[in-house]
Amino acid sequence: MIRTLLARAGLVATAAGLATLLSAAPAAAHGADAPDGTDYRTRATGVTPARPGLEVRVVEAGARLELTNHTGRPIEVIGYSGEPYLRVGPDGVYENSRSPATYLNRTIAGDTALPTDADPAAPPSWRRIADGSTARWHDQRALWQETAPPDAVRAAPDREHRVRDWTVPLRDGADPARIDGTLDWLPPPDAYTWWAVTIVGLLAVGALGLLAAASPAGSRALSALGALLIVGGAIAVVYPVGREVDAGARGVGGVLIGLLSGQVWSLLTGLGAIAAGCYALARRPGADFVVALGGACLALLAGTGNAAVFARSIAPVPWPPEAARVMVAALLITGAGATAAGILRLHATSRAAAAALTQPR
Repeated sequence: MIRTLLARAGLVATAAGLATLLSAAPAAAHGADAPDGTDYRTRATGVTPARPGLEVRVVEAGARLELTNHTGRPIEVIGYSGEPYLRVGPDGVYENSRSPATYLNRTIAGDTALPTDADPAAPPSWRRIADGSTARWHDQRALWQETAPPDAVRAAPDREHRVRDWTVPLRDGADPARIDGTLDWLPPPDAYTWWAVTIVGLLAVGALGLLAAASPAGSRALSALGALLIVGGAIAVVYPVGREVDAGARGVGGVLIGLLSGQVWSLLTGLGAIAAGCYALARRPGADFVVALGGACLALLAGTGNAAVFARSIAPVPWPPEAARVMVAALLITGAGATAAGILRLHATSRAAAAALTQPR
């Protein structure tokens, strides 16, 4: 029995680490290269002159622009050298394979090598890339691409700064138009404060594992851990849903497709934590191990994977960044705290079992 308990404690770290490795590729694939947070706020202020039925917005925490065309006629997005880049119309979305922007905009860094036939002066070669009337793309005109922040930011990092006003040219038939927007730098939050609060919170939750597992207080502690895991699991489900909405997903179907293609491990982690919490509330056999494993996965996959918001002013979710930080802190507190508490309870159980074996009969 003692060996079984110790083996279960060791499996907590092993299983959680394996889950982290397995989830690395799907997480990186979400939104191509969607940021986990940024200090640059990109806003689209509208289309000039106004075009009824033509909508533009910023998605993925500013990493992409989204253009939706309900005008009934094709609208072209103009590339960096004045060439046609995208065409969005009633018959779908097309990209010009001769436009350098087609390749540069595939990553947020704009570091894709150009093929030999990429020539902005050549006649367009249109290639259909999507159905519908919505296009999303990285645009270097709306982003800050330098490694170092602007000079004004370095001079006064505690203040908000307008980096620039930007425009993206459009063409409606023979008529020119443009997308207008702004790029601002926002001072980041104090990450140390958020980490300090998180560590104190997870230690408080972990302390529940010090209560004797066989006592009434220990039973109540197990129930409390179960309830916390359910709350943490619910947050772990809501957060990736928010990321998909911020990435431009529309409707329940769009959110589900995004979750299954790019956020499936975060979703499964949340559902698993909820199941582990229910298992603990029912006080089923082996609940301590289930709590520890569920908490470890929650902290590693849902908590640390989104912890960049502690040090970034813009979060990739449609709610305020302060709310995003509270949610991530709650994920880490419930996940890491439940892991510590579960391991402590397993250790206490193994010691009690060892003591029982040494007592004279």
